[in-house]
Amino acid sequence: MNNKKPTQTALIVTVIVAALGNFVDLYDLLLFSIIRISSLKSIGLSGAQLTDTGILLLNTQMIGMLIGGILWGVMGDKKGRISILFGSILMYSIANVANGLVHSVEAYAIWRFIAGIGLAGEFGAGIVLVAELMPKEKRGYAITIVAAVGVSGAVVAYFVAQSFDWRTSYFIGGGLGLFLLLLRFGIVESGLFHESKTASNRGDFLAIFRNKTQFLKYLRCILIGIPLWFVVGILITFSPEFGKVLHVQGEVSAGAAVAWCYGGVVIGDIMSGLMSQWLKSRIKVVYIFLLANAVGTVVYFTTYGLNLSQFYLLCGAIGVATGYSVLFITIASEQFGTNIRATVTITISNFIRAALIPITLLFQFFKSVFNGSIIYSGMTVGAISMVLALYALSKSEETFHKDLDYQEEF
Repeated sequence: MNNKKPTQTALIVTVIVAALGNFVDLYDLLLFSIIRISSLKSIGLSGAQLTDTGILLLNTQMIGMLIGGILWGVMGDKKGRISILFGSILMYSIANVANGLVHSVEAYAIWRFIAGIGLAGEFGAGIVLVAELMPKEKRGYAITIVAAVGVSGAVVAYFVAQSFDWRTSYFIGGGLGLFLLLLRFGIVESGLFHESKTASNRGDFLAIFRNKTQFLKYLRCILIGIPLWFVVGILITFSPEFGKVLHVQGEVSAGAAVAWCYGGVVIGDIMSGLMSQWLKSRIKVVYIFLLANAVGTVVYFTTYGLNLSQFYLLCGAIGVATGYSVLFITIASEQFGTNIRATVTITISNFIRAALIPITLLFQFFKSVFNGSIIYSGMTVGAISMVLALYALSKSEETFHKDLDYQEEF
């Protein structure tokens, strides 16, 4: 435990491990969306059960992530970034293997909940670790690498699911995570974390809510990311259902839609990260991507009769416009001091993911309001999420040039 400046090799290894950890994280997180129908059919479900049980399992996973986000976040500021990074990988890897062994909805739900807890820690811990280790001039480039490599895990999950049985696909994800644990000895802990150990309020999650200024800043970071999970959780996950209503020529595969979308997200994350470096602004680039996201969503809901290739291409284009995840999590990490940074970053990333719960509930509510129309319901929920994100972004501070060597006062 020392505060020496890490070597170039240590920095590179840390970025690689964080990127690969995010890769496995996204592989598992999106694998369920890809194999939802095949796995549920395999354990005896059919018809409307495929959608209703799919939503139940997705929400169960997200509840786990919500709880896990708080637990891992607090521990990240109290115990260190590295311990959380690998503890979370171990948990979701074991849960992945167990998911491949389930034969009932109840068992499926239990292990998706446990997987959700594990999945909650890796991405945020990796981002915080890389952000604190890298000089501010290169911070954006390093985080872009972590995000871009990570998002490609969703694309790989699709191809694995196409080549193997759904159970084997889960086993592969678990195996990848366990293999990644072997690389833990090559990375270094953040020196800023070591310096923050003297702070008495490290990881004080409730302190955020006791301070109005801090709470509003925290809430804005969450709202900025909501459109991401509207796109993934509604438009892409339920693309087979939308495809039928939009008269897409052919049967839409949720797995293919996820792969095309996340292929686009990889491109978008690289673009947004590089643009933020060139423009020296996080906020301006997020505005650009949010507006592009809004245009893509409108096109999705108003274009009928596409063939499968055209529909998947549209999913990819929306994915590109959704590729600002690297920026919103960077903004969150840069908004708060070292003594609360892991707590904030990890909980925000998971609160945004868990926002899928109210998003799906709103989607179902408006579906009943609009007499079962998933198009009008989706448009309404999409508009709400976009307005909230744009408003929150308009009130957020620019953090591109911000030095992270400070502690938060409550």
